[in-house]
Amino acid sequence: MSEEHPNAALVRRVFSAFGRDPKAIAAAFDRGITWRVPGDTIMSGEYHGRVEVMEFLRRTGLETGGTYRSALHTVFADDDWAVAIYRAMGTRNGVELDIEQALVIRLRDRMWMDVTAVPLDPSFAKFWA
Repeated sequence: MSEEHPNAALVRRVFSAFGRDPKAIAAAFDRGITWRVPGDTIMSGEYHGRVEVMEFLRRTGLETGGTYRSALHTVFADDDWAVAIYRAMGTRNGVELDIEQALVIRLRDRMWMDVTAVPLDPSFAKFWA
């Protein structure tokens, strides 16, 4: 078996640090990172820069009373792109979330530059409504 691409390993480290080590997460993000969440929910929008993106990620925990978590399923990566498929879980306002999602990540010099969240289930919108 060939060794995993460094960008795939980086995605795994970020997911592993989620909810536990914000400094490790921030270290993977370029200062000029852009993070997009589609739709018309309280979390939807475009977030710019490391500080704004970290605050957005922190809000997922605040909005769910600390119940939001993610479990990485698989990662595909090369020098410029990574796709992470993962399971997102949590509870918010009595609504359970347990869906598959994807992050499409553009990288430069082993840093996350541009991220687009891709919900793979329509219950995403209901959960974050």
